[in-house]
Amino acid sequence: MTTDNARFLYTGAQTSQISFPLGGLGTGCIGLAGNGRLIDWEIFNRPNKGSVNGFSHFAIKAEADGQVADARVLHGDLRPPYQGELNSPRFNSFGWGPRREYLTGLPHFQDVAFRGEYPIATLDFADERFPGQVTLTAFNPFIPLDDIASGLPAAFFEYTVTNTSERPIDYTVVGVLANPLPANNLNQAEKTDWGHRLHLACDSVDPASTDYGQLSLAAATANLPDPHVSWQEYWYRGAWFDSLETYWTDFTAPGPLRNRTYPPARAKDKNEGALAVRQRLAPGESAAFRFVIAWHYPNCFNYWNGYPSPRLVQREEVPPVWRNFYATQWPDARAVTDAAVTGWDDLYSRTVQFHDALFATDLPDAALDAVSANISILKSPTVLRLEDGTFYGWEGCHPSEGCCEGSCTHVWNYAQALPFLFPALERTMRNADYGYNLREDGGMPFRLQLPLGAGYWNFRPCADGQFGGVLKTYRDWKISGDTEWLRAIWPAVKQSIEFAWSKRNFDRWDPDKTG
Repeated sequence: MTTDNARFLYTGAQTSQISFPLGGLGTGCIGLAGNGRLIDWEIFNRPNKGSVNGFSHFAIKAEADGQVADARVLHGDLRPPYQGELNSPRFNSFGWGPRREYLTGLPHFQDVAFRGEYPIATLDFADERFPGQVTLTAFNPFIPLDDIASGLPAAFFEYTVTNTSERPIDYTVVGVLANPLPANNLNQAEKTDWGHRLHLACDSVDPASTDYGQLSLAAATANLPDPHVSWQEYWYRGAWFDSLETYWTDFTAPGPLRNRTYPPARAKDKNEGALAVRQRLAPGESAAFRFVIAWHYPNCFNYWNGYPSPRLVQREEVPPVWRNFYATQWPDARAVTDAAVTGWDDLYSRTVQFHDALFATDLPDAALDAVSANISILKSPTVLRLEDGTFYGWEGCHPSEGCCEGSCTHVWNYAQALPFLFPALERTMRNADYGYNLREDGGMPFRLQLPLGAGYWNFRPCADGQFGGVLKTYRDWKISGDTEWLRAIWPAVKQSIEFAWSKRNFDRWDPDKTG
């Protein structure tokens, strides 16, 4: 990856407002904070700003001569304010200080420098007390024209550790992932052809439920010369602060983790698991520790309006629940980790190719920052990808739900990243509007309703949105050259144009056809 290290580099207080989305097209994402924390767990088919997933994090320890020299959470300082957050649950709100899940009571790195060049984030961790250098490279594949590879519901983390001391050191990087599912949690450590996996599920949710899901934490070790992997399927279950304290005591002891298991009925819910990789490095030697967090929450529903909705002019009965497109490509979180790890080198290489082409431009830094940062919206909960592959977007996000539904025609007129980077996905938006959102009189309400096929919004069309659709159709044909596609939707496009002078047009846009 080529880059000018002085550009787009954030340190100190500058890091406090960063949430770098790691996720696929229409899959939701996990936010990488400017200090290295995992925040904004938006993997549950809706926005989830300010959220944590238990004590999920990464940490590192260094051992020499059988003794632990140092151990730290792979975070930097938490920036103020420290008094706690308004409108949070009891014991976690204003006056209670930072939440325990932020891990501010554990040793962390004194300095973190965050370089954000979407789609790749690079963090350098520094602390004079730690005998080594640590750099994190985090990404999700962003490969124009390849919407499948760019649609993996996963976050990729590569921690490169360099031994800066004058003696051999055993470095251990541990990933901790909390199980967010209801009781009874099932946490399973599994050996694979490429390394190890910690798979998180539960035994109490129907696979057809919108609450159903899975997560997996993968440790890919094929690139390491002599890795040693250990795990804890479950943290210690105790009262008060016992689980966190016991975990840190276990991790900071010399040697590998010792496994801990519970029967499902005793495990209940809110269980963390840990997966650790140890590698010995000679002075000056480096190694890359690779981890993937994958998720699989396959079932969606219209949580914002309900179904059927009083805003809906219903056409026919359709199932209220639909599947995410990614669930049609990968049957579970295990399959996602398999695809992510086995394809890592290729996925990263092609992502770097796009990154380097983008950041090699001579655009002013402010313009380049705006362009690169805003394409991250395609990997955020602002967008969904429906079961048939249709791309669907909100106008933005509230903290816990989408803002202004329906791939709003006149708002999405302004979007230019999707048609040029993933033109096939942009054409699905035309297909949805002309296939599901065009009334019999040729009017197109400006908010597409879900689930697809249920009907259309009981409100008037907007001229700018409706005729923007015509212009976008022409643009999409010019980009793709797909004349058969244009022929297929042309009758609907023509009908939408004729609505301008239709007597059934309440607003009479162009009754005399004067333009």
